[in-house]
Amino acid sequence: MPHHILVADDDPHIREIICFALEKAGMKTLTVPNGAAALQAIERRAPDLVVLDIGMPEMDGLEVCRRLRHTSDVPVLFLSARDEEIDRILGLEMGGDDYVTKPFSPRELVARVNVILRRARPTPKPADDRQFSHGRLLLVPASHTASFDGKPLVLTSIEFAILQGFLARPPHVLGRDMVMANAYAANIHVADRTVDSHIRNIRAKLAAVGCLDAIETVHGVGFRLGKCGA
Repeated sequence: MPHHILVADDDPHIREIICFALEKAGMKTLTVPNGAAALQAIERRAPDLVVLDIGMPEMDGLEVCRRLRHTSDVPVLFLSARDEEIDRILGLEMGGDDYVTKPFSPRELVARVNVILRRARPTPKPADDRQFSHGRLLLVPASHTASFDGKPLVLTSIEFAILQGFLARPPHVLGRDMVMANAYAANIHVADRTVDSHIRNIRAKLAAVGCLDAIETVHGVGFRLGKCGA
């Protein structure tokens, strides 16, 4: 079944470019011109992913994502005409999975969409029923579920992949490149600030369920998994 992608952008030309690229890659698309319409469309039918422009009238993309995260974990790829660090950080901290700056390469956008979709809907592997645990933290890739001390964790697909990378190598210190290699395709560049935002989000979500020692910073080197309540 083809993936269904909702494209929310107030520029009809941008919508057309995105839809052409996604549909050429075998996906189905639905477009809306503003944030309010995006929320209405998602309520009618949940897409597999939302391409969400930050600078839209009536309701900007950040507010759409903030409201969406109260009820849904649908993956979000942000678009912005401004390549400013604060926009990227805010977008990721609101619960976005990735960020693309206009003007963008349609091929890169499709690649990033595919990476997020693969993480959100991993291909079933019946022979691989591994679970990853450390301390009181547990990840089950087959069902894409995570919990700490029995309390469920709601993670984006990228956050899940990053955390799984740590759990696969508990004693190791991972540099930023290795952290993001666990979540993104090798040919996709991700800024250091993007890595830090994802790590900060993971820490905050774990702290909310009582895990205050999830990921340690090794200054000048990278990050490693903490005791996780052990």
